[in-house]
Amino acid sequence: MSQLPAPRQRPRPHRPAPEQEGGQPPPAASLDDVAAAVADPVRRRILEMLLDGPRSAGGIARHFTISRPAVSRHLRVLRESGIVRDESVGRQRLYALDTSPLAELEAWTGLFTRAAGWEQRLDALDTEVRRTRRERRHAADDSADHPRAPDHQQEESA
Repeated sequence: MSQLPAPRQRPRPHRPAPEQEGGQPPPAASLDDVAAAVADPVRRRILEMLLDGPRSAGGIARHFTISRPAVSRHLRVLRESGIVRDESVGRQRLYALDTSPLAELEAWTGLFTRAAGWEQRLDALDTEVRRTRRERRHAADDSADHPRAPDHQQEESA
């Protein structure tokens, strides 16, 4: 049997980034898209790396033991969720963080953390009310033990 040569792969046509097509920005990602994007530990680590500033895909991939194509897939998920933007700079594509899509996720998770915050505030208020009552009670006990001298001005004006 003769061996057939490997089929040649055609180069993929260049697709402009979504924000370049017709000058329209990409549609806003849903809360589910953003939550799914940050659910993966590799993608969270990429986001942490981008806090320091834009990086190339190769620069990001060096920090992982997974393949570069796998890192590119993670970057695509982050880009499609809107959390990461990409920009061509010369022959390099730089990825940068855009935290605006995280606002809705933060607001939703805040529903749960605010409840705990109110509990702490109400506990502090309860402590303050009890302290004030105790101080007033002690002040009343002290005044009963030591009656005040009559006010001489009131006696003179009567």
